[in-house]
Amino acid sequence: MDAHPYAALTPDLALDAIESLGHRCDGRLLALNSYENRVFLAGLEDGGALVAKFYRPGRWTDAQILEEHAFAAELAEREIPVVAPLAAADGKSLNDFGGFRFALFPKRPGRAPELDRDETLLIMGRFLGRIHAVGALVPFRHRPRLDIATFGREPLDFLLGSGLLPPDLAATYQSVARDTLARVENAWGRAGAPRFIRAHGDCHAGNVLWTSEGPHFVDLDDCRMAPAVQDLWMLLPGERGADQSALAQVLRGYREFCDFNPAELALIEPLRTLRMLHYSAWIARRWDDPAFPAAFPWFGTQRYWQDQILQLREQAAALDEPPLEMPG
Repeated sequence: MDAHPYAALTPDLALDAIESLGHRCDGRLLALNSYENRVFLAGLEDGGALVAKFYRPGRWTDAQILEEHAFAAELAEREIPVVAPLAAADGKSLNDFGGFRFALFPKRPGRAPELDRDETLLIMGRFLGRIHAVGALVPFRHRPRLDIATFGREPLDFLLGSGLLPPDLAATYQSVARDTLARVENAWGRAGAPRFIRAHGDCHAGNVLWTSEGPHFVDLDDCRMAPAVQDLWMLLPGERGADQSALAQVLRGYREFCDFNPAELALIEPLRTLRMLHYSAWIARRWDDPAFPAAFPWFGTQRYWQDQILQLREQAAALDEPPLEMPG
């Protein structure tokens, strides 16, 4: 019998949770692409729909979730297109039902942004500049920081003690990962002391819904204190020449609304490396969730860890290169 907490989150429970807030569901419930939490699109009797997000038990405290909600609401109030949670009749955005914490969001249409277009990058830069101008006003009090300790050393230590690495590759992976992490620390030091602000934290194309009117930013579940460039580098294609061209467009829009510290360009490759380590540790932490082995069957294979060793070696080389140049 599956003892994972989400085993109790049945379709009936999800629908009952939504209806407990006064909404009338028509029985349609579609699971959306989310592994960390459970997210559903629920049809309503009036023909509309809502998105219901059930938070993973034990991941965030109530205070951390409410800080996410408050940041999203603050941005939405300033007419920045962030999809914020809906408040119930009592004003609460975080709700409890059947042992789960959940929030409701309006359904927004959209498609993935075309990040190979200069106009798209320019518009994305403008909106991220607006988000960061607000994010820099006050700090998070409860959300964590994105730094070498939280996204590098701690995830690596977890991986090495997880027992999920193939025995014949574990020593090589440990050696390469620790060497690459040392280079991350050196490169981070070259950036000086970057300013940490409230940031989206996971601003990849999958968390942006693009319409004819521009983007809607969704899923602030990973928002945290981070250098501003954390929300910019994932918009870049990943090849140095193309990165330099794309960066020029993003920063052209960004700097219309927010200053950018050129020293943070030295953090792009360190942050890319930290994301690699954190991603592997994220899957390892969730391996007892039946959804993860089903969704990531390649995770425990020799090929996956061989590829990780190769990619970390490539990152080590990239970390030794000069950072991208600040556009004029």
